[in-house]
Amino acid sequence: MIQFKSEEEIEIIKESALILGKAHGEVAKHVKEGVKTSFLDKIAEEYIRDNKAIPSFKGYNGFPASLCISVNEVVVHGFPSQYQLKDGDIISIDCGVFHQGFHSDSAYTYPVGEVSPKTIALLKATKESLYLGIEKAVFGNRVGDIGNAIQKFVEAKGYTVVRELVGHGVGKQLHESPEVPNWGKRGSGAKLKAGMVIAIEPMVNLGTRNVVQERDGWTIRTADRKPSAHYEHTVAILEDRTEILTTHRFIEENYKF
Repeated sequence: MIQFKSEEEIEIIKESALILGKAHGEVAKHVKEGVKTSFLDKIAEEYIRDNKAIPSFKGYNGFPASLCISVNEVVVHGFPSQYQLKDGDIISIDCGVFHQGFHSDSAYTYPVGEVSPKTIALLKATKESLYLGIEKAVFGNRVGDIGNAIQKFVEAKGYTVVRELVGHGVGKQLHESPEVPNWGKRGSGAKLKAGMVIAIEPMVNLGTRNVVQERDGWTIRTADRKPSAHYEHTVAILEDRTEILTTHRFIEENYKF
């Protein structure tokens, strides 16, 4: 069942999302060659807890960390580890914050050092597809309109959309109804109504759309081991507008590509 939020509750989610955006910004300062991904996780957790909030992911169904860190062919749900970032890597950092009873959720994929032009083009297209999806996330449209916009754009460029993983409602729970796929037919799926808060998160592959789950039960990677990119915002649907509640501003103040 879809949980509708009042304007007051949306304001609380926005506060949670500001802590999240600033946590991403702190992490962004340290995304570089030689840095262990476990160190990035430590920075995020400390910042979130210092701001009297809780990392949404840590302990979620047994997930061991505050960040999902997914490098290169890992699509999502990778564990922070002793892995040191290398020149030419890409790293997707997904984070959630729980504050005053509500979650927020966002993700960003970074290039590390000199990344191939083909992979940079994938990152830019995936990020652009997120905003094209958000443009369709308006009162009176349907969930399928969002996925259709994302799918059409990235497939026209020769990329593929992961089907097994989807966006979702966000609120008192980290994952709520409805599911928000990154593909679909216009005019299909749940109707977008005022008070809905959803995470839109295209996961786009350079190669085929097929993915596999690693033995740890969490890590999802591309079957052909080609790179995958992931960007995410939490947005609120209101009658007269759609508001992007999360922000990448603090990332982009510290990290440009």
